[in-house]
Amino acid sequence: MRTLICGSIAYDNIMVFPDRFKNHILAEKIHVLNVAFLVPEMRRDFGGCASNIAYNLKMLGGEPVMMATVGDDYAAYSARFGQLNLTQDHVYQVPDTFTAQAFITTDLDDNQITAFHPGAMNFSHLNSVQDAQDIQLGIVAPDGRDGMIQHAREFYEAGIPFVFDPGQGLPMYNGEELLNFIRQASYIALNDYEAQLLQDRTGHKLESLINQDKVLIITLGAQGSVIYADGRKIEIPCVKPKEIIDPTGCGDAYRAGLLYGIVNDFDWQTTGQLSSLMGSLKIAHRGGQNHQFSRDQIHQLYFENFGNHLS
Repeated sequence: MRTLICGSIAYDNIMVFPDRFKNHILAEKIHVLNVAFLVPEMRRDFGGCASNIAYNLKMLGGEPVMMATVGDDYAAYSARFGQLNLTQDHVYQVPDTFTAQAFITTDLDDNQITAFHPGAMNFSHLNSVQDAQDIQLGIVAPDGRDGMIQHAREFYEAGIPFVFDPGQGLPMYNGEELLNFIRQASYIALNDYEAQLLQDRTGHKLESLINQDKVLIITLGAQGSVIYADGRKIEIPCVKPKEIIDPTGCGDAYRAGLLYGIVNDFDWQTTGQLSSLMGSLKIAHRGGQNHQFSRDQIHQLYFENFGNHLS
C-alpha cells in the first residue's frame, strides 16, 4: 500500500571544532560577538524528515511516496534516491533556491551551534496531495508552514487517514491552527516536549484533545513511548541499542515503523514495538540514513527483542 510522506528533504552539513566554544567566546564581549571556528573535519549527510522516513519505510518493505520541494543543488540527492529505488514523482525542484540544509558545528563538549536554511522547503505548498494516486495513508511531517496546513487539509478532504507529526515545526502554529490539525488527523505523533508545548499552545490537556477515533503517540527517548488508542494506554519499552552514536533521525525511523504497522493492520503493541526497534537501529549509526538492514534482519531482531514474529 502506497504511503504519501509530506515533509522536508535536506542536507545536513556537520562540522567538528577540535576545541571548546567557551575558550573562544568571551562572556563580557557577548554583545559584540564576532568569532570564527576552524573546522578541519566536516561531513555532509542526507537528511530531512520526508527522506528519512521514506528511507526507513522502504527498508521495512513499505511503499513510500515522498512529496517535497528541493532546490538547484538536488542532483546528488536525486542520484541517491535512484540508487535506493525511491520514487521522485512528487519531488518538485524550485528554481533559484537551495535544498533545505542545516549547518551544525559541534565542539569537544558536544555543544552545538546550528544554522538552518529552509530554502525550497518554504515552497512546499506548490505540491498537492491530489496529484498523488492510490494513496492509502499519509503523514504530514515538518515542512514549510503553508505546505503543512495545505497537505493536512487535502488529506482530510480526500478521506485519507494521516499522521500529524509537527516536530520542530510545531512552534510555527497558534493554538487554533494546532486544534485544526488535530481535528483533521487520525493519528498524532509527538515527543514529550512537543506534547507539553501542544498543551500550552492549545490550552487543552492531552486527554481532552484525543477523541476515541484518534490515536496519540508520545515518544519518551530512553524511557520508550506511550500510545493512547481505543481508550487504552499502551506502554512501549525502549529497545536497547547496540551502541549510542547519534540520535539524529531516530524520530523519523520510529515514524516509519508506525506507518508500516498502520498500513499492515498490526495491533498497537506490535506497531509500537516495531517503531521502537527502528529507532534503536538508527541511533547506533551517524546521520539519518546510514544504517542498513534487510527486512529479514529486522524481523529477526524483532523476534530477539520481543519473543514473537511480525505478521
